[in-house]
Amino acid sequence: MAGISPASAEPGTAVTLRGVAKHYGAVRAVDGVDLDVQRGEVFGLIGHNGAGKSTLFKMMLGLVAPSAGEIRIQGAPVSGRGFRAVRRGIGYLPENVVLYDNLDGLETLRFFAKLKGAPRAECEAALQRVGLNGAGKRPVREYSKGMRQRLGFAQALLGRPQVLFLDEPTNGLDPEAIRDFYATLRQLRDEGTTIVITSHILAELQERVDRLAILAAGRVRALGSVQALRERVSLPLRLRVQAAESDLGAVRSALAGLPLADLQAQGNELHADCPREAKMAALAALAALGAQVQDIQVIEPSLEDLFFGMGA
Repeated sequence: MAGISPASAEPGTAVTLRGVAKHYGAVRAVDGVDLDVQRGEVFGLIGHNGAGKSTLFKMMLGLVAPSAGEIRIQGAPVSGRGFRAVRRGIGYLPENVVLYDNLDGLETLRFFAKLKGAPRAECEAALQRVGLNGAGKRPVREYSKGMRQRLGFAQALLGRPQVLFLDEPTNGLDPEAIRDFYATLRQLRDEGTTIVITSHILAELQERVDRLAILAAGRVRALGSVQALRERVSLPLRLRVQAAESDLGAVRSALAGLPLADLQAQGNELHADCPREAKMAALAALAALGAQVQDIQVIEPSLEDLFFGMGA
């Protein structure tokens, strides 16, 4: 396979993979992956356990050498001598955060700051950014799982990384902490940080990534924005029509002849699966009923629907 020369790399690309594979004997953990992650993009990687996500992360971080292919981060090959300098601009939160219980939160960040060559002055600001400014002097052994996760996120932010790799970053976080975490990601993206994130909780990622790749058996099965994938996969929209029970018959008649499926009444609502190409015809038929229709909802397939609909 031809290598990726700096001249051929797109100037707006932060992470580039070409033909990347990792084999463990007969097991093909990653099997020929091509990807481009743009600078300042939130990019999601999803897939079942064993799909190759963690192995891909380790190769992009330079922790595991690929069996084949080439990886560049910020234009530098991961296998090259120049990657050591690039690595200082990378933040990483592993799926399982391991910390020193005998240190307090601030000492932990100062330890990682020294390893990364980041200014000690960033440590207190990082604690505040993840909502742990009141727990900086508490021993890590007293931290809950969610607090440990936030401390792990804080260490990933040290050095103001240009590229962030986050592997299942919301493990152990409560709903409020998850909301705050994604608010921080939005701020980082607005500041120009490139973010690559994995999560098993697909509903979390659905409205929070710019693009995503669905991995299965070590290969990319689908790539694009959530909306682009919706339009590519022939999954129906879900139509919900609310009307007085006495008007449901008129609603049924208006929709007759359209290619709807699973049409059923639930109280004062009619639910049906509607092919995307029939959406406007269905809405026009319902609009003609005027005040007989009280409300209409058109529900797009969720990321979870897409994931299972693609057979990933």
